[in-house]
Amino acid sequence: MKSIELMYPSDNSPERLDQFITREVPDLTRSAVQRLIESGMITVNGAPARPSQKLKGSEQIFIEIPPLAPAVPQAEEIPLTILYEDSDLVVVDKAAGMSVHPGAGNPDGTLVNALLSHCDDLSGIGGEIRPGIVHRIDKDTTGVIVVAKHDRSHLELARQFQEHSIKRVYIALVYGSPKTDKGRIESEIGRHPVDRKKMSGSARHGKHAVTHWKVIGRYGPVTAMEQRLETGRTHQIRVHLSEAGFPLLGDPVYGGSGRLTALKDQTLKALIRKLGRQALHARTLGFLHPISGEYLEFSSPLPEDMAKILEHLDKGSET
Repeated sequence: MKSIELMYPSDNSPERLDQFITREVPDLTRSAVQRLIESGMITVNGAPARPSQKLKGSEQIFIEIPPLAPAVPQAEEIPLTILYEDSDLVVVDKAAGMSVHPGAGNPDGTLVNALLSHCDDLSGIGGEIRPGIVHRIDKDTTGVIVVAKHDRSHLELARQFQEHSIKRVYIALVYGSPKTDKGRIESEIGRHPVDRKKMSGSARHGKHAVTHWKVIGRYGPVTAMEQRLETGRTHQIRVHLSEAGFPLLGDPVYGGSGRLTALKDQTLKALIRKLGRQALHARTLGFLHPISGEYLEFSSPLPEDMAKILEHLDKGSET
């Protein structure tokens, strides 16, 4: 049984209990919160709660979440591009369309399923569903990811991620053209107040997020950018760029469809539509080896779909 204690801030405006919990505990959907309330698993100031109950300030909220019993991921023989492997970790160049671990709507075909077939010594800290998973990249983002093979390795890599000492560089293709060649975006990223599939840089109770960006190519309506993460929040680059006015090409969640329609270059339009995903690639990952302490750095070339867009843009800039 997992227990969570929350306090509703005394200076907040009145808010429904289920809305507050859903925002504070992103892993719980609103329907899941309501089920827990109906089951008597959530109390407010020690008394049984109601879904529509209004919080007015300083309430103590206690949540009990029964243990989940998900299916254990099964090993699947899925081809992987292994960049490096030893007895402590494995570094993979993840393809587009592959989720990192099983979840709602993705019970199989994930990186975890593939790795369970490739090796039988993944770290157990991530649990049955996420063995070895220290960090994640989005399903449709390509590039470098490291996975721990045992708990000592997992703990040390997790420490480096928490201390923001790991080098993470992404390549992004975006709509628009920034006025300067480099910059820094900083905000508090949390669950979007209306659309739970999205994150937002203006969330009331978000987590601090910092992205450093640099222009590496300007092509009229499209810009190629390098993104260096100081922190690693969910959808961080996608949120930061979209809210700065430079949404990623092909991003189905964070905008850009109007920019696509306005493009005059029909070949470019076709390439973006064929992309079918956000144009984001985790190019470089650098960290200290969790056991030896040696600095390791791995890079992945642009995937073919993004490379074709850049190739077309480069040809256009030459004419």
